[in-house]
Amino acid sequence: MSAGARASARTARSRNAELLLLGAAVLLTLFGYASVGLATAGELPGELLGYAVGLVAAAALAHFAVRRFAPHADPLILPLAFALSGLGLVLIHRLDISYAIRYHSPPAASNQVMWSAIGLAVLLAVLVFLKDHRHLQRYAYVTVFAALVLLMAPAFFPGDSYGAKRWIRLGALSFQPGEFVRIAIAVFFAGYLTMHKDALALASRRVLGFYLPRGRQFGPIAAVWVLSLLVLIFERDLGTSLIFFGLFVIMLYAATERPSWVVSGMGMFAVGAFVVGSMEPHVHGRIVAWLHPMDYYLPHPPAGLTSPQAAEALFSFGSGGVLGTGLGRGHSDLIGFAGRSDFILTTVGEELGLAGMMAVFLLYALLIERGLRTALDARDPFGKLLATGLAGALALQVFVVAGGVTGLLPLTGKALPFLAAGGSSQVANWVLIAVLLKISDSARRPPPEPAADVDEQATQLIRR
Repeated sequence: MSAGARASARTARSRNAELLLLGAAVLLTLFGYASVGLATAGELPGELLGYAVGLVAAAALAHFAVRRFAPHADPLILPLAFALSGLGLVLIHRLDISYAIRYHSPPAASNQVMWSAIGLAVLLAVLVFLKDHRHLQRYAYVTVFAALVLLMAPAFFPGDSYGAKRWIRLGALSFQPGEFVRIAIAVFFAGYLTMHKDALALASRRVLGFYLPRGRQFGPIAAVWVLSLLVLIFERDLGTSLIFFGLFVIMLYAATERPSWVVSGMGMFAVGAFVVGSMEPHVHGRIVAWLHPMDYYLPHPPAGLTSPQAAEALFSFGSGGVLGTGLGRGHSDLIGFAGRSDFILTTVGEELGLAGMMAVFLLYALLIERGLRTALDARDPFGKLLATGLAGALALQVFVVAGGVTGLLPLTGKALPFLAAGGSSQVANWVLIAVLLKISDSARRPPPEPAADVDEQATQLIRR
């Protein structure tokens, strides 16, 4: 069998495995949807058939788009994202039932279905029109300019969302630019570090056993540090600030392999966050709620501790135990509006238990690992750094959200990728998946077969 035939067979096996895994993700979603109906109403949901048809159609469309426009892409990336998104739809539908009874609030699952469909449409558009991920390097500085405008824009719009200014509202429309900024920043950092990684890696001085960057090379990290603190001060958005700065440090370490960049970078962020947390009331309140969540129930709670959500999340996790109470049989809706956002993880912990939490984290870990595997396989420096940045951005967001809900970190208010309700988050995450698929397709594409040597063939013919 020729090398080309072997490559074609390997590609076909990968795509068939992807189709099989997508089928498993669809079945998992339908099983959860049916379980919620049986637990809350004692019967299968009437719209189960239509739901199944829609899921199968969406999975098939995404699969055939990947088969056509990214045939060599990693077969795990799309099914993992589809499974997480489907589980999120199930959890939001489950919470809609309790919220309608307790708070008479309108359902959010229909909006999430719409935004998921829009996200899949954007994924298809990226697969079709982005012929090569390296084209993004040409627009690195245009991308970062647009990202900075989006990052600072919420500070100039009136109002805030529960203490943080992270939304842009234009009439009835609203979106959270920070979700898209992390992708744009990853594109810029990948382009910038591809050009300057040698200078950043070699120019340094040794202090206490660490190679610290010199002043000229220290400029970029200082600028990013100042910008992340400005976001923290003026928009009071701890999550975006942490993800933004952490992403830069991760990509800087990947480009230079210098631990000193990580040490100096995290030290600078810790100092800045401590100063801002001591002076800015909203950030200080988040830190107090993190350190003393149960003090909310005291006769006189500490200043800044205005919500019991951190304590309620711990109660929810505690009541779930190892195996959980079962889908539809918990009370995580008592947390209120945040149950559909970052606190949707408490629904997983209470109704699916510790086992369910570990399964969800394993899905995230596998998706992040495939992103890093793509970075290792990529053949160009820009693709390596971009895949590292996208996987790192996803890992950071999962870490800061899960850490905030479980009490490991202060609450950030960011949406849990794919699981939580939110149009901006859903669309941005599907864009991230689409770019990873294109990088993976390029990395796994077999090299072209060498052209036949005409002179050598003529020589062999004469000898015969």
